[in-house]
Amino acid sequence: MHYNLLKGKKGLIFGALDEKSIAWQTAQKIFSEGGQFVLTNTPIALRMGQLQTLGKACNAPVISADATNIEDIENLLDQTQDHFGGKIDFILHSIGMSPNVRKGRKDDNLNYNWMLKTLDISALSFHKIMQVAEKKDAINPWGSIVALSYIAAQRTFPDYADMAQAKAMLESIARSYGYRLAKNKKIRVNTISQSPSKTTAGQGIPGFDVFFDYAQKMSPLGNATAEDCANYIVLLFSDLSRMVTMQNLMHDGGFSATGITDELIQAIQS
Repeated sequence: MHYNLLKGKKGLIFGALDEKSIAWQTAQKIFSEGGQFVLTNTPIALRMGQLQTLGKACNAPVISADATNIEDIENLLDQTQDHFGGKIDFILHSIGMSPNVRKGRKDDNLNYNWMLKTLDISALSFHKIMQVAEKKDAINPWGSIVALSYIAAQRTFPDYADMAQAKAMLESIARSYGYRLAKNKKIRVNTISQSPSKTTAGQGIPGFDVFFDYAQKMSPLGNATAEDCANYIVLLFSDLSRMVTMQNLMHDGGFSATGITDELIQAIQS
């Protein structure tokens, strides 16, 4: 069912790659709820993915931008405001990449130059986007900004390597910059700590299938899907969540609040 929760809302979606991605699913949900948006990703991601297909389906322009590059972000926000004829109401940051994780480097063998890239792409880009948006006064009062995180920001997961530090930084940025935007602009900023999801990016993490199966056994409701997460993001972009800000919101089927489950006990005993 559709409720027109985002009728009249306009925004910007970073990071959609293909139909498996949370940003892609979110774009479709926003469109079905009456929202409009601009889609953006890096030039290489645009070549690899099918973002133009999504743009046509949702009547959304696709603009190439590197979220780590201030000039690119400035041009993106200018073009977005030109397209809509004014300010926007929401931003989704669905960006994360670690060269160390891709190359199978663990904590005892990290390439620190690559780690800096991980932090820049996966966390600092969030700060850059908000800083540019604030300077350009690009977001309406009571707007909403959401970034995607993971519980590895609080707990240790082997093979997640420097992405854990990136997610911790992402959540810290949401709190610190979220305070500023709330006080000065009445804009809310939150992160969502999502279940392991079978996206293209997620499945690139070594041992992902083990992560996924473990979380499935540990979550009373089971793992939240990309589509479930998209629904939650729509809620956070809507006026129904006007007083929620500076939070890391667990969207994980109960995983984060569960000590152990019958399913996991049975798996251990078998």
